[in-house]
Amino acid sequence: MAILKMKRLRLVSVRSRKDELLRELQKHGCVEFSEIGEEIQGSEAEKILSREESKVMAVKAKHSALSHAITLLNKYAPAKSKLLSATPEVDSEELISEEGINAALAVAERITAADDKIKRLSAEESRQRGIIESLEPWLNLELSLDTEGTERTSLVMGSIPAKIKLSDVESALSQASDEAELFTVSKDKTQNYVLVVCIKEALTAVQECLRGFNFSAVSFSGMQGSARECTLRANEALTELGKEKIACAEQIKSENVHRESLKMACDRVSTMTALAEAEDKLYGTETTVMMEGWVPEENVKELEEIFESYDCAWDTRDPEEEEYPSVPVKLKNNAVTNSLNMVTNMYSLPTYGTVDANPLMAPFFILFYGLMMADMGYGIIMIAAALVAMAKIKPRGGTQAFCQLLLYAGIATFVMGALTGGLFGDAPYRIVHMINPQSTWEGLPYLFSPVNDSELVLYGAMVLGVIHLNFGMIISFVEKKKNGNLMDGIFEEGPLWVILVGGVLLALGMMNIVPALALPGKIVLIAGLVLLLFGAGRHSKGIFGKIGAAFGCIYNTATGWFGDILSYSRIMALMLAGGVVAQVFNTIAVMPAESMGLNVGTVLAFLLIFLVGHALNFGLNLLGCFVHDLRLQCLEFFGKFYSDGGKPFKPLAVRSKYVRAKEN
Repeated sequence: MAILKMKRLRLVSVRSRKDELLRELQKHGCVEFSEIGEEIQGSEAEKILSREESKVMAVKAKHSALSHAITLLNKYAPAKSKLLSATPEVDSEELISEEGINAALAVAERITAADDKIKRLSAEESRQRGIIESLEPWLNLELSLDTEGTERTSLVMGSIPAKIKLSDVESALSQASDEAELFTVSKDKTQNYVLVVCIKEALTAVQECLRGFNFSAVSFSGMQGSARECTLRANEALTELGKEKIACAEQIKSENVHRESLKMACDRVSTMTALAEAEDKLYGTETTVMMEGWVPEENVKELEEIFESYDCAWDTRDPEEEEYPSVPVKLKNNAVTNSLNMVTNMYSLPTYGTVDANPLMAPFFILFYGLMMADMGYGIIMIAAALVAMAKIKPRGGTQAFCQLLLYAGIATFVMGALTGGLFGDAPYRIVHMINPQSTWEGLPYLFSPVNDSELVLYGAMVLGVIHLNFGMIISFVEKKKNGNLMDGIFEEGPLWVILVGGVLLALGMMNIVPALALPGKIVLIAGLVLLLFGAGRHSKGIFGKIGAAFGCIYNTATGWFGDILSYSRIMALMLAGGVVAQVFNTIAVMPAESMGLNVGTVLAFLLIFLVGHALNFGLNLLGCFVHDLRLQCLEFFGKFYSDGGKPFKPLAVRSKYVRAKEN
């Protein structure tokens, strides 16, 4: 419900108990360490303090080795996992322990070595296949490939493009040398593979002649025997390589018994990494270590008890206002507002010292989502999915926030669906009339319908937009007052409220609802415009500056407010689109029964079209409503008061992926 107050912590500990103290702080997970190098530079402390030796790279190398080994094990021996299973929980002491890490690293080394060997064998397989492919055109040649000629003759092997006539080549060779002959070994669509025999003295002339016909010589250095014999040896080598690869893969699979120990060791090393990264920011002497960081005010008391037990010297203070941009932000929310954490995290955390938007945004976000989706059937699916996920996987952090948001949005969707009479569109009406075409039942009752009352829904969406935007302005006004900028609030938000009141009074008068309010409405409206123009130009210098500011203010206010309010029409558009698409699928689903009567085939056709159609519509609306609701909050609502750019609070804590620490 708020941004937690932070305290700047400075701590000095004896070196002999540094590791023990850091592990204790890691278990509590409430201190974020920060760099202190800039503070000691140029001071007397720089002469006696030195940075702690970094262990980060070494620990990260271990983590990388273990993670890679687990990935390889999952590749060669995939583990069967239950759908929606909870992550195993262990005591934090187990995660902080270094037990079993060396043994797990030895297993990881064996797995990685076997995989590296498989890669080398695969490379050799590629080479052997390349040899087989290169020898294929020469299989009809009985001559040994290492033969270069005789005492008096030379052999040249190569290829000539198929588009060139070999008779022309033979004629040219006869002119180059009387003792030269061309033999065709094989040919395909692109090349003629030939063997040329000539006396040694004419070799240069023959090569020059062949070059004129795009002749490409081939060489089989290192190969002995005919092409067929070399191909046979290459195939035998491929067979042996395949056996070796299977043996290496089986070796990796045999390490499957160590899967859980590898995961535990990986999480332990991940925890060690967090510890090493924190330690990397410390400075000290031969006997002491100095640390600085941030701690939530609500955790100071429990930390003081820890520090006293470790004989530390420490102090805490409130951050200075100029430090606010660097102060980490931690939000404290209840079960409802926590669900919106994922929204603010996707956008940006608020700056320290400003307002937490989650509790202010939560009612609007959930309401708008329910209005956009507005279907009891879809709401039931969302509620059920959220409850099952929370019961099965027992989520935390961002996953928990997502499940909570899905639950609350599902409840809102169900409620709005009840108000609009939507249950998978108009499915009840269609089903009843499919069974009994003579039925006079008109469907579920509704308070308003996006299809039949689209104008009413549009006006309602606009009214909600005005309320939403003005609520954001109220927050902005309160924040300005708290920060001592009351006059800014009066001249920035105040005129808009006066204009709004004047506009409402004038509308009531002109529509003859309360005719007497027309004149007061005009007066109030003009007064609001005057205040708006005065407020816009009060900081501008010179007559032209004030005129320019006034025109800019009129344009930005008119277009900005019109555009912002018009954005809320998306609530009506999505409600209408979802309902109409659902009705279309329902109409298509009952067509077979309407044309061929009710039977097993038409019922199955109805079920198939109904399930596929609503699955598509549900998936599209689930994402579309979230995106458009997010836009209304982040652009329209946040634009009135939100100060973003907050730095997330990242304390020294137990990190894990495959298991998680039990909550105290």
